[in-house]
Amino acid sequence: MKVRPRTLSGFMELLPQEQMKMEKITDILRESYSLYGFSPLDTPLIESSEVLLAKGGGETEKQIYRFTKGDSDLSLRFDLTVPLARYVAEHYSELTFPFRRYQIGKVYRGERAQRGRFREFYQADIDIIGDGKLDILNEAEIPAVIYRTFTKLGINRFTIRVNNRKLLNGFYEISGMTEKAPEIMRTVDKLDKIGAEKVKQILIDDVKMLPCKTESLLDFMAIQGTNAEVISGLEQYRGMSPVFDEGLDELIKVTEYLGAFGVPQENFAIDLKIARGLDYYTGTVYETTLTDHPEIGSVCSGGRYDNLAEYYTDKTLPGVGISIGLTRLFYVLSEQGLLSDEMITSPCDVLVIPMTEDLKTAAETATVFRKNGIRTQLYVEKKKFKAKMTYADRIKVPYCAIIGEDEEAQGIVALKDMKTGEQVGLKAEDAAALMKEKLSAMSETAPVKL
Repeated sequence: MKVRPRTLSGFMELLPQEQMKMEKITDILRESYSLYGFSPLDTPLIESSEVLLAKGGGETEKQIYRFTKGDSDLSLRFDLTVPLARYVAEHYSELTFPFRRYQIGKVYRGERAQRGRFREFYQADIDIIGDGKLDILNEAEIPAVIYRTFTKLGINRFTIRVNNRKLLNGFYEISGMTEKAPEIMRTVDKLDKIGAEKVKQILIDDVKMLPCKTESLLDFMAIQGTNAEVISGLEQYRGMSPVFDEGLDELIKVTEYLGAFGVPQENFAIDLKIARGLDYYTGTVYETTLTDHPEIGSVCSGGRYDNLAEYYTDKTLPGVGISIGLTRLFYVLSEQGLLSDEMITSPCDVLVIPMTEDLKTAAETATVFRKNGIRTQLYVEKKKFKAKMTYADRIKVPYCAIIGEDEEAQGIVALKDMKTGEQVGLKAEDAAALMKEKLSAMSETAPVKL
């Protein structure tokens, strides 16, 4: 009896042309991250459960894929940050600080699979790790990396929303709410998702905040306007808490440096609602949203943390980083029809189609093309010409190089542009030069039309 082939729920599997689009996006991320001096890193998918769950508890432990092999207690990584912490602690003496790494890899979470949320998915992270200290300039450079990456992808209408956890902690101190700060931050982080009224009710009912303090908190979060206007609004609290003042000074510095890094004002906004629910963020925090598609939510988030590897070493290793949920972003862009149809999604640039019994000339032609960096496929199946061209259409190849008896006799190929239908007879070297020129322009097409 045959077993029905099927993909597990919550695991994304793409057909070839969609996979090519995914690869194009991934290539742009690698190129952008490398441009800013980040080194590639690849940590194992499987870690010792003791190491991976050093912090323990919480929702993460409930969602983790955990299993035993012999006497070993093992787990699949649920993000790329914890393995980074283990890596830096383990290789501390061999690394040079500040250590800048990027990693694009799969992570696993056993949560309920639903539309746009997966159990296996790619994350694309960058982090800068300091040894003891890490200058505030690094917190301003991260938005520059986000800006460059998203514009290169073809996403132009987006906002990098920035806040500082010290501002929030300082405000809680001023308002006498320090003890409830973690609960409040996790609740406030839901403001954009569920709205102010529901957040207010949760704060009163579940966090047990007084209504007057809840109103005060929501008024604080509602300070908005231009970046200069928000900072001006925050100045009224200066002098009431050293922590608040430190956060405000850091936010001002980050804002000032952003211009030097080339981030336009229209792509950056101070937003006091951004809290980031995770406990380990201690300074600047980021969330990036698409202007025309707020329903998608944050497509890139992260922030500053004071001690990355505190569960593995006594060394103080502050850092700052961001993560793009690559699989979810790709899924949503594809579902919304926002991926460009102009991208080259064929596995090759040219399909060499011999129409003669002797295939030597076709092999020599393919070799010339490949030496010139042209991705080349030979089609040598015994099919009729129409079937061969149907194959070319289905894989969406940009060019076909047809070699019949006449072309072989003249030492040329009939190079056909599959988009325009134009066909010219050229020597293999000249055909390669023409394709390189045209393909170079085509390769500049951004993968996203947004």
